[in-house]
Amino acid sequence: MDATVFAEVLSETRRFVRERVLPLEAEIDEKDEIPEEIRQAARQMGLFGFALPEEHGGLGLNMTEEVQLVFELGYTTPALRSMFGTNNGIAGHVLMLGGTAEQREHWLPRIASGEVTASFALTEPEAGSDPSTLTTRAEPADGGWVISGAKRYITNAPAADLFMVFALTDPALPSSRGISAFLVPRGTPGLTVGPKDHKMGQAGAWTADVYLDGVHVPGSAVVGGADGVGRGLRVAMGCLAHGRVHIAAMCVGMAGRLVDESVSYAAQHRQSGRPIGSFQLVQGMIADSMTDYYAGRATVLDAARRFDAGEDTRVASSAAKYFASEMVCRVADRAVQIHGGAGYMRGVPAERFYRDARLFRIYEGTSQIQQVIIARALLGDAARE
Repeated sequence: MDATVFAEVLSETRRFVRERVLPLEAEIDEKDEIPEEIRQAARQMGLFGFALPEEHGGLGLNMTEEVQLVFELGYTTPALRSMFGTNNGIAGHVLMLGGTAEQREHWLPRIASGEVTASFALTEPEAGSDPSTLTTRAEPADGGWVISGAKRYITNAPAADLFMVFALTDPALPSSRGISAFLVPRGTPGLTVGPKDHKMGQAGAWTADVYLDGVHVPGSAVVGGADGVGRGLRVAMGCLAHGRVHIAAMCVGMAGRLVDESVSYAAQHRQSGRPIGSFQLVQGMIADSMTDYYAGRATVLDAARRFDAGEDTRVASSAAKYFASEMVCRVADRAVQIHGGAGYMRGVPAERFYRDARLFRIYEGTSQIQQVIIARALLGDAARE
């Protein structure tokens, strides 16, 4: 994107986040819902398609531009980013990486505009960190496929119009060649969505289980068409690599907000007749959080640059996600500590972000999975003996 246009996009997004969304954070947390006027504004700004190609109605941001935009989105409740993040990320990228020209032309413009909300249905009750062990099956039938199984903790499932469903199509083959991805629209007979999950944090970012009971789809529903059969795991891993850099940027944005909340409170709240920011141990916590924030920001920007250059789309993505998700939890913990008793009270941003941040160490691959990916990439065969 042209640098001047991108600067305007960043400026408009920052203003939108800080002037329109921040005042609604407590309401979103209490009601577990993004107000419709915020959803409509996000559509008009193109946020449902910022990482999707311009030829399909998106803004066409590269990874380096995307993380800078996500730094701004991360400054507020993660429910805002979650509303359109899957469209731009792991769901939209299923079509970008594996879809046929016809599939991309049909779905991507609608996803980019926000007309369609997409979900990435990979995780299962017994297949979370290791998607190669999934048990959802798709069997050939009547010129198409019949899918049966269950998915768990699927982001945006309660509101989704389209599900990217990953299923085992040939159990005799290794998972790298035995899993396929399917496009399953909402309303397809046999597909049902469970009640919204009641989560610790990230209120307004909806997740739910998805059930597939003999769901029949045509052959054209396979992502990639006939050539896409057996390529689902490869597509999923490519989507997750992109998503990990994206989530890392979210963590950095949230860490920046937490630093600001900590500094503001320490400068204004008084104990023993003076601001608590005058106490050196409080200063030490703020210094540690600011240092963490800077390190996370630099790590994410470097991972994004390497991703765009094609130098490293695996280790750097995992390292950025691992570091940033652990980092933001440290910063959130310090923010609560700096606030003292007030930091444990509902309605205080530090308390809410403390709950919100914890999920980042789990989804898009747990911290432990990132450790395994990084170590195996560096050690090679020695890690597998």
